[in-house]
Amino acid sequence: MVDFKQDAKQLLEDIGGSENISAVTHCATRLRFVLNDPDKADNKKIEKIPAVKGTFTQAGQYQVIIGNDVATFYNEFEKISGKSGVSKDEVKQASKKNQNPLQRAMSVLAEVFSPIIPAIVVGGLILGFRNILEAVPMESLGQLMVDGVPQVSAAGEPIYNTIVNVSQFWNGVNSFLWLIGEAIFHFLPVGITWSIAKKMGTTQILGIVLGITLVSPQLLNAYGVAEATEIPFWDFGFFQIDMIGYQAQVIPAMLAGFVLAYLELGLRKVIPQAISMIFVPLFALVPTVLIAHTVLGPIGWQIGDWISNIVYSGLTGSFSWLFGLLFGTFYSPLVITGLHHMTNAIDLQLVADFGGTNLWPMIALSNIAQGSAVVAIIFINRDNKEERDISIPAAISCYLGVTEPAMFGINIKYAYPFFAAMIGSGIAGLVASIFNVTANSIGVGGLPGILSIQNQYWLVFAICMVIAIVVPIVLTFAFSKNKRFSKMGIDDLPQPKLGS
Repeated sequence: MVDFKQDAKQLLEDIGGSENISAVTHCATRLRFVLNDPDKADNKKIEKIPAVKGTFTQAGQYQVIIGNDVATFYNEFEKISGKSGVSKDEVKQASKKNQNPLQRAMSVLAEVFSPIIPAIVVGGLILGFRNILEAVPMESLGQLMVDGVPQVSAAGEPIYNTIVNVSQFWNGVNSFLWLIGEAIFHFLPVGITWSIAKKMGTTQILGIVLGITLVSPQLLNAYGVAEATEIPFWDFGFFQIDMIGYQAQVIPAMLAGFVLAYLELGLRKVIPQAISMIFVPLFALVPTVLIAHTVLGPIGWQIGDWISNIVYSGLTGSFSWLFGLLFGTFYSPLVITGLHHMTNAIDLQLVADFGGTNLWPMIALSNIAQGSAVVAIIFINRDNKEERDISIPAAISCYLGVTEPAMFGINIKYAYPFFAAMIGSGIAGLVASIFNVTANSIGVGGLPGILSIQNQYWLVFAICMVIAIVVPIVLTFAFSKNKRFSKMGIDDLPQPKLGS
């Protein structure tokens, strides 16, 4: 077992001592600190510690990359510092004192969507598989027949069968999978309102009930509103409320969820403890449901429409190539600031309004580009074992959609690989936007991202992936041989050694 005693002692000294640590915990690969004075942490000295593979600050937390041995290092650090660890949620709360209002808002978005992302990823994969089964005509399956009549297109060309047309088994599979797909996307407001209740520390079952009231079968399905000739309503005699559902709607659910949470928190302060179990849930839930269907729902729906239409126009309009170029180029800097968390809500709104998202494919391409820049660093530093120990795991995780180790541990440290990745991602985003590459939903990041792309765009997305791999690698090698670029990194850090 590796002895981290000396490294832990050095980290404590370079981070400003125990008195500078407000809270500390760790995740799978990193130590996460909330520092009383972040300026006291000496980045240059800390990154020279043998066990440290990089540092970065995000969401008010000072994070030190250790790697897979982080738990062992943390235990040693805890003994030396005298600082007992706290939960990740407690660290997040403590870190808010180091965040500006915008960072706090983005942190809230991240905490709301993080718990439901796994379900959304599964849903995206299911939609992609169902597209193959029911929406891809195959000549090998023969021409589609309806009542014995061969079907042709308006141009007179034959229409071929899909898999579900010729196989009862796959037709059954397709139908069964929609049970899961519908639960994830149509009933998404339930997950959002539950997650908000969880994040705010309020009663989670009330969040679930609120979400159900937004998507209840009693209501007119949101997808049927545009075609409806008559909208049902609750009649209270002197006023009426439309019975419209908010299936797949993000912003109405978020607005309702936060109103419920703040109302419950406020009622807890004024209602006596002896009767709070009865009256807090009653006076929190009933008014929120009423407000949700009369005010928040319609307003949130309109806001969601505005946002999705603006983004969709940018992605598909005359200047879509420029939008794709800019978004692809600058998505990685957004990750540094934490502003990238807002894209989850936009992606889901695009899925609800347009049946897919053009934004998410560019995010997956950005992941690939950052990983590719690290691949170049691996070859440049192939004789440097310490560097390989950091860069190889970082590249792998980046290709699987987790970019932080690559970005903060390698690319930002040297700077020029980061810019090479931004350029490669921008070019790939440009091509993706020109051809309107669309994903079914948020999916697995990095190379597996193609699984969530709508099948008709697979070839174009594959080409974009090649761009996101080749361009950053080539540019990183080119920049490394230019003295102006090779000195862009943080001073006093070991620069890449050019292989012979």
